[in-house]
Amino acid sequence: MKILSVFGTRPEAVKMAPIVRLLAHTAGVESRVCVTAQHRQMLDQVLSLFEIQTNYDLDLMRENQSLAQLSASIFTHLDPVLTDFKPDWILSQGDTTTVAITSMLAYYHRIKFGHVEAGLRTHDKWQPFPEEINRRIAGITADMHFAPTEWSKNNLLREGIDESTIKVTGNTVIDALQYVSKQSEPEEVSELTGRLLHHAGLDTGGKSVRPARPAATRNDGMRLILVTAHRRENFGRPMEEICQALLELARRGDVEIVYPVHLNPNVQEPVNRLLKGVDHITLLPPLDYLPLVHLMKHASLILTDSGGIQEEAPAFGIPTLVLRDVTERPEGVQAGTLKLVGTETGVIVREAKRLLDDDSAYAEMARAANPYGDGHAAEKIIQALLNR
Repeated sequence: MKILSVFGTRPEAVKMAPIVRLLAHTAGVESRVCVTAQHRQMLDQVLSLFEIQTNYDLDLMRENQSLAQLSASIFTHLDPVLTDFKPDWILSQGDTTTVAITSMLAYYHRIKFGHVEAGLRTHDKWQPFPEEINRRIAGITADMHFAPTEWSKNNLLREGIDESTIKVTGNTVIDALQYVSKQSEPEEVSELTGRLLHHAGLDTGGKSVRPARPAATRNDGMRLILVTAHRRENFGRPMEEICQALLELARRGDVEIVYPVHLNPNVQEPVNRLLKGVDHITLLPPLDYLPLVHLMKHASLILTDSGGIQEEAPAFGIPTLVLRDVTERPEGVQAGTLKLVGTETGVIVREAKRLLDDDSAYAEMARAANPYGDGHAAEKIIQALLNR
């Protein structure tokens, strides 16, 4: 069986890595990897972390390219790869431009397409943009749908997808997270947390200490708030509202806010203008996946508009406020580990303060179960392909 895995961004690479690594050691399978490099720098560090060798690198990242330009480039550069390899199956993950165009090319070539992380929906084509439409396109063309949860499966069934083509597997991000979290903490994270502890007036003797989370006695240590905010629908006024909320939280004096800032100019400009040099706020360049995972383990609270972190934070028992009005991952909201707060300054501040100041509210979210799987999703996906 010839299988081609296609991905282009860091989140895709993280979630495809467990599958690619297992395929490389699966008898009866010839596995190849094609990257579109929709995100060049952020993609490459994940390939290195998971020791993935690529067979085809389309290298399509261009500064400030439009979605139309990117789509056209994927069409024209991926097409000859399919002609060359002639795979039996193509696998892609999630909801990026890469997965949408790959799924259409698989259809054009009459190649079976497997959609990893299938069935996520907000039922609002503008939120998130363009991801909601990308995953619907992949859902129409897919021959196998690897749904992470029963909720995702039910979305597909409501859209008329044949149940025999749907396999509930859990989310491969948990497989990846387990692999990465077992690795040694990078020195950059140890140094950062040590420096923040010192800044908070806690002399650690140069050692890295896990920051204290809210407990019966609060203010007994630094509480770290990790922030990631970069989605297109939050560009403009929403991003400014998020920054204003961070300013207000920083004024408390009992938290340290760490924000790895996405490279997109629509994020860089407002974040640096409003938050650079502010006491108790540390702006970082985008973090590689390994240090990001270990930084998450130190966090008391996460504020994010990221999809992946909504799945990862529950594995560490970290309450997470989602900076969006809707989410395609309602399982975390229903389980109680996530809460949708939107992008209005007042709402973000109110909900963050509630968790920082109310031990019972914090404990309720921190104890919530992770609904996204057991770390064996890649095995289930590959077995389903072999069974076909």
